[in-house]
Amino acid sequence: MSHEIELKLTLPQKALPALRRHPLIAEAPRDGHSCTLENTYFDTPELELRERRMAVRTRKAGNRWLQTVKCAAESIAGLSSRPEWEQAYANGSFDFSAIDRDDVRTRLETLQPRLVPVFTTRFKRETCILTPREGVKILAMIDNGIIEAGDRSRPLCELELELVEGDPGELYAIALQLAETLPLTPENVSKAERGYRLYSNHALRPAKARPSRLAPEQSPVDAFRIIGFDCLALWQTNEAGARESDDPEFIHQLRVALRRLRSALRLFSPALPQAFVERWSQGLKDAADGLGAARDLDVMLAEVLSPVSESGLADEATQRLIAMAVDRRDREKSAAREQLLAASHGRQMLALATELHALESDALVKSANLTTFARLQLTQLRKRARRRYASAADLHPEKLHELRVSLKRLRYGIEFLLPLLPEKATVRFANEIAEIQETLGYINDEAVARSRLKAWAGKDPELRSGAAFVAGWHAPKIARLRKGVLPALEPILWGKTPWRR
Repeated sequence: MSHEIELKLTLPQKALPALRRHPLIAEAPRDGHSCTLENTYFDTPELELRERRMAVRTRKAGNRWLQTVKCAAESIAGLSSRPEWEQAYANGSFDFSAIDRDDVRTRLETLQPRLVPVFTTRFKRETCILTPREGVKILAMIDNGIIEAGDRSRPLCELELELVEGDPGELYAIALQLAETLPLTPENVSKAERGYRLYSNHALRPAKARPSRLAPEQSPVDAFRIIGFDCLALWQTNEAGARESDDPEFIHQLRVALRRLRSALRLFSPALPQAFVERWSQGLKDAADGLGAARDLDVMLAEVLSPVSESGLADEATQRLIAMAVDRRDREKSAAREQLLAASHGRQMLALATELHALESDALVKSANLTTFARLQLTQLRKRARRRYASAADLHPEKLHELRVSLKRLRYGIEFLLPLLPEKATVRFANEIAEIQETLGYINDEAVARSRLKAWAGKDPELRSGAAFVAGWHAPKIARLRKGVLPALEPILWGKTPWRR
């Protein structure tokens, strides 16, 4: 058995010539000639191997046939490590006897009679050897081809950096050098998983944050690193979807990932280098702001304009405003997609992954008790929310929005630190905050939409009438929610603290 450590990066096919011309690639010695690889992946009709996160494939390279078995890989920012067994494939049948993990071998031998081909990857591979310094050896493999499943296919274009010798951080260093001028994006999804999606005809779906993986024995810096990589994975998955799909949920969840990262930076800032916190707080804000207009217009259409249109009461002026919103939303989506395709976007993800990988704790921070740290930080977040509550007493929209932001940070903090806290009471507290947050969100969305519609209407009397109609349609609900939101929040912010002992 061997362990394969690699960093997978995707790029547009039109960028391949530039990749081949890059000095790191162009001046590196070749590892043999380029070759065409045909890989066929096998599974049972019920896809039991996929369910167990295992892969069995045959590979044809020239006249040579190989059999490969891989088990589950943990992929973070494109970097993956997984156990792998490879041997000759002969006589058209599998031989699993050489696998030295009893559970894997037994499972495969049991399923072997039912294994059938499910999809094929066919691509040209060019391999060169990178030796940036003594003791470091990396294979750079450029793969360009297709994935096929039945009568469906999709292109495949990626660069794999496989570590032969050295520290995994060297893979990020090489990737960052290449990403200075090339549109490379870290890829967490394996060729096999993409093949399964094609076989099942399942489109990529928007991803949401997964439960926290923290444990009390971790240091604050180690805890932040885990949260950071989880947020980065959420960012990557939704970035891929946003580039390929018009589903607005991809951009929404991508921005959630960026907000969660910024919240985590704030939460763990006492344990992190100040320069790191400042640099990434601003960098992540800029990335989110660039996508904000498209998301804001989607929300405006869904939450403010569509209910008016669906009521059957909207007049011609209101319909004109809705058409203007749709047009501007579509243009902002195109701009957002261009931002995601820019080389700087992938470079930013790689840079963050590199710095997360390299973060170290000093002796004092490393010995800090994570559970105590968690309680102290959540208490501070709750105090900030109380201050925002007091400032919002006049119900001014901007102050209510600031209150909402403070509640969101408190909720994210709870979600990050939940494994360290009394679960039942803390989850109930977080759910109560989420309900208030949703109310404040609607109030803010209506206020922003009202201001935007007024600006669009300008001096056009018909459009001004339409904007006024939309505001009037929402006014009774807004008045009721504004009146009740602070009284509903007060017992939550000043009641029992669920994370205290």
